[in-house]
Amino acid sequence: MHQKLLKIGPAAFRIASAWKQPLDQLTALYQDYPEPADQSVDFTVRLEPEKPWRRFLRPSVHIGGDFWLPDAAPLPLAQGLLAAEMGMNLQMALGWRRHLLLHASSVEKEGKALIMTGLSGSGKSTLSAMLAERGWRFMGDEFALLSLDTGEITPFPRLISLKNEAIGAMQNVAPANRFGPEMKATPKGDIRHLVPPKAAIARMGERAKPALLLFPRFGHAPELREMGKSEIFVRLTQASTNYVALGESGFHALTRFVDDVPVKAMDYQSTDQAEEMIHELWSQLP
Repeated sequence: MHQKLLKIGPAAFRIASAWKQPLDQLTALYQDYPEPADQSVDFTVRLEPEKPWRRFLRPSVHIGGDFWLPDAAPLPLAQGLLAAEMGMNLQMALGWRRHLLLHASSVEKEGKALIMTGLSGSGKSTLSAMLAERGWRFMGDEFALLSLDTGEITPFPRLISLKNEAIGAMQNVAPANRFGPEMKATPKGDIRHLVPPKAAIARMGERAKPALLLFPRFGHAPELREMGKSEIFVRLTQASTNYVALGESGFHALTRFVDDVPVKAMDYQSTDQAEEMIHELWSQLP
């Protein structure tokens, strides 16, 4: 099998594939990322044919690895890059124990981190990508890694997964050479990956103190709303893939996060509108 070793933030991956094409695409998009120094990895992702003949006849990519879901549907070879990205997500979600994982995007400014979490379609990926083009440091799109000891956010700056209308919005502000191939009609709609700015990759060892948590909601009249701590805590447990597995350490980390970090629910109708609201909130932080 073809293989690629990749270090992203604190995690190291081996991506092995029966086909060369997905790894060629992966290598091109991750060209500025290092390989693990000692060649050891935390997780292996395997892209294999669902059946032996499906390697050649209507190629079909099954996602395997150290942790996998037996009922996961295979993807066509044209979506092999997406399969690799989904495989890395799956390994982190099911196997990572060194941080509390929150399904959230995060950016940093002046040593402080803004974390955004919400349901699919809330716009958190687009907002983090847009802010990264406008002076913020991109820290992650899929997961925010919350330290169990210090409460800091550790960067995990993977490719930014843009969906549907977000693709066109980001093509207006980001250079064309940072975009991967557009994949039409995937299980999540049209998808195109965006490489984070080089500064985000170069500084992915630099942690930041969480300073603001937002629950964005796209498509509603602009409004900032308060949230009760019990609601925040429950929603964050639902947004974490390893909270239960971490047990007491996860509970203490999340409790400290909810107690210490200011929170707002934010409704908005455009990224420019959201950015203006974020800058206003940011200016009011101590």
